[in-house]
Amino acid sequence: MGISREGRHKRRETGGRREKYRKKRKFELGRPPAMTKIGEKRVHEVRCRGGNLKFRALRLDAGNFSWGTEVCTRKVRVLDVTYNASNNELVRTKTLVKGAIVLVDAHPFKSWYEAHYGTKIGLKKSAPPAATDEGKKSSSVQKKIAKRNAGRTLEGSIDHQMASGRLLAKVTSRPGQSGRCDGIILEGPELAFYQKMMARK
Repeated sequence: MGISREGRHKRRETGGRREKYRKKRKFELGRPPAMTKIGEKRVHEVRCRGGNLKFRALRLDAGNFSWGTEVCTRKVRVLDVTYNASNNELVRTKTLVKGAIVLVDAHPFKSWYEAHYGTKIGLKKSAPPAATDEGKKSSSVQKKIAKRNAGRTLEGSIDHQMASGRLLAKVTSRPGQSGRCDGIILEGPELAFYQKMMARK
């Protein structure tokens, strides 16, 4: 029997059984889940109603992730799945779905931040402070960087993650529908919430 999305087989709110007055219809069909895994990119096209296409990602290893407070988006590697509010089995099998909390490579964001603000971040406590190359920059560039630094704030938890080379992010796209794994870098109260949930496990 095919997967169907109709609800006529369910009982009424009052508990009574419904009449079976018709069979399944093509427009009520459902399909098996994509269960997207981390690996070399593999995307299948699925022909849908009206000749439209869905892109069923079976494996993905990278996506566009956005750092909201810094308004910076970079294509980064997805390294691991660390938490899923809906099902722990999706964490064990490393399945990419919308809403999954994943670890992504921090280096593209770190290199952009250091170039943009002219300051080193994610330094280990024991490491000596890195020498800055202020002499190599023109006065106009130095003024621009000084102006940017005037209102600069970097969350401690983000700085700590930068040192490890990995950032926690949330998948906001639907890999089984769009064939992409895009998302946002976690920060602020949302990051604190997910860190607390992961520590509780």
